[in-house]
Amino acid sequence: MIKALAAAMLFASMTALGGCASVFADLPGVGVPADAPERPKEAGGYLPVHDIPPDRSEQAIKPAEQAKIESELIAARERQASTAAQNSAGK
Repeated sequence: MIKALAAAMLFASMTALGGCASVFADLPGVGVPADAPERPKEAGGYLPVHDIPPDRSEQAIKPAEQAKIESELIAARERQASTAAQNSAGK
């Protein structure tokens, strides 16, 4: 009974002190580093999720390089398929 009461008191004090952490963080020299940027006066709104970046002026990958990668992937897929067929036939 005493252990449960002590645990409850410890939990209550931790919860109460946890709420004070935000108050102490605003005090100079206590919780905020000296080189921290200043907090904005007003809370910011939502992030601009509908702002789309402009289209690229050049392609991300050249067509010849893309064709080479695709052919390598097709060859790897065929090697795996043949290996799988050999393994299933051998069982």
